[in-house]
Amino acid sequence: MRASPARPYPATRVGGVSTDSLAVVATGFSVFALVIVVALAVQVGRLRRAHDALLARAEPVARACDEADRASAGSSAPSGLTRVAVVRYDAFGDLAGALSFSAALLDDRGDGLVLSSINGRSETRTYAKGVSAGTGEAPLSPEEQEAVQRALVRRERRAHVPRARARA
Repeated sequence: MRASPARPYPATRVGGVSTDSLAVVATGFSVFALVIVVALAVQVGRLRRAHDALLARAEPVARACDEADRASAGSSAPSGLTRVAVVRYDAFGDLAGALSFSAALLDDRGDGLVLSSINGRSETRTYAKGVSAGTGEAPLSPEEQEAVQRALVRRERRAHVPRARARA
């Protein structure tokens, strides 16, 4: 038989297992952990590239949304009818009940329209006139002017107060 080569260190046993066996198992676990770390690093790289591509596609959309927000903040977009007022009156001195009215429907810039309905004994006439920046595009009656002025003063809808004077 051949003699085994001399060991540079004495053989040691821990819990009945030789230290050589423990070293082989520890090396195996280290290699396994290294393989997992490399696989995870590859996956993180893929995710970063996908994330960067997604951000590159989303950036123009975000920029367009920001521009739209800035444009609407500059009040270039229509703001809706936020100023409303109604003036009721008796168009003819012989009728009671203030059945005639002028209603101003304006936005924040004072643009919109005035609707007027004049009730008589045998007929009712309805008129619509445009309003731009608080001024009528056609001549406004005193009642229509009053409705526009009330609408410009108030922002919310309120109960209207009937007027007592007759239209001249």
